[in-house]
Amino acid sequence: MADETELKFTRNDFKRVREMIYQRVGISLSDSKTHMAYARLSKRVRSRGLRSFSDYLDLLQSSEESDEWQGFINALTTNLTSFFRESHHFDILREHARARRKPGETFRVWSAASSTGEEPYSIAITLLELWREAGGGTFQLLASDIDTNVLQQAAHGIYARERAEKVSGAQLQRYFDKGVGRNEGLIRLKRQVREAVSFFQFNLVAPSWPDIGRFDAIFCRNVMIYFDKPTQAGILSRMAACLRPDGLLMLGHSENITHLTDAYAGCGRTTYRLAYPDGGEEGG
Repeated sequence: MADETELKFTRNDFKRVREMIYQRVGISLSDSKTHMAYARLSKRVRSRGLRSFSDYLDLLQSSEESDEWQGFINALTTNLTSFFRESHHFDILREHARARRKPGETFRVWSAASSTGEEPYSIAITLLELWREAGGGTFQLLASDIDTNVLQQAAHGIYARERAEKVSGAQLQRYFDKGVGRNEGLIRLKRQVREAVSFFQFNLVAPSWPDIGRFDAIFCRNVMIYFDKPTQAGILSRMAACLRPDGLLMLGHSENITHLTDAYAGCGRTTYRLAYPDGGEEGG
């Protein structure tokens, strides 16, 4: 098996990597990501017993439906998250759900880049807390990601204790089990929380989206930054069609859509509503 110094990775190889990941899932890699691409993909090259990235990329392109494509995508996606990250969004969600809570209606939320699950589980805890205080209510929570590895981790609901530093002591006691013995230092979401989230694989740049209905809130945080402007605009347009008239879209702290689309109007810190909730255009 080749060691690291024997792997050949040329400028043209990186160009091919950029083109292939863009065509497959819309991720736009900058020139500064050359080392990252090498570091993350080299393990896959070696696992195939190959000595060059060119051979590996040829292998991928020779079979468009190969399972190796998923490994390629998983390697190049970035997953950085924690419980109640950018906590203001959960405060906004809580008040939005409180205002929207009606007997017989299901409050629906989609976590569109769920990574290892901390975001959708934080949403679930927020809504479970609200329903407990308000005397009942129902919600449906969908959580998706392109990366099959992180979805598998998310479904298990097991984390290192330090990942939950923003979770209150009362919430830890109510919604988590603490590991003991060889599992000391780990926590796991209780069944009530795990079963509140439905995880599924989803490609935001797929030619067509499945009918997943309309939502009261969509979280799509810290993923737009990996797409170019036309791809971002296309995703935002599709998400507008997935929002209920008074639904909210939550984006990451560094994501600004002001110059990408006029479909949304800002209504809080990195939070947006549909600009024309009735589907029409602004009147003159």
